[in-house]
Amino acid sequence: MEHAEGQQQHPVGLYFKVWILLFVLSTFSYLVDYLEFQGYLRWTLIIVFMLLKAGFIVAIFMHMVWERMALVCAILLPPLALGVLISLMAIEGDTTFLIRSIVFGQEQQQSQCLEQNQECEHSEG
Repeated sequence: MEHAEGQQQHPVGLYFKVWILLFVLSTFSYLVDYLEFQGYLRWTLIIVFMLLKAGFIVAIFMHMVWERMALVCAILLPPLALGVLISLMAIEGDTTFLIRSIVFGQEQQQSQCLEQNQECEHSEG
């Protein structure tokens, strides 16, 4: 059986190696929950393992490793750009929340002090 010219034959052994690697990464991902990691460490590890598994699936099983660079960029750059924009929006939201809590927190403290002074003046008189 002859293969068409320009068509590539991918080794089956590579698929099995990546498949085993995906099982290992999934095991590590489950160990994060089993070992009861908490806080940012837990979410960082879960996201790292998730991105590694997704990367291997896209690269090997979806044949992105063997595609032209233009196609790879056309598929991978838009989600990366969205990820960067979402991260920037999250940072801006945190900054806005912090500034508002500082400004409105000071105003609330000042109004409480004014209310206490008025109550003190009324009780004295």
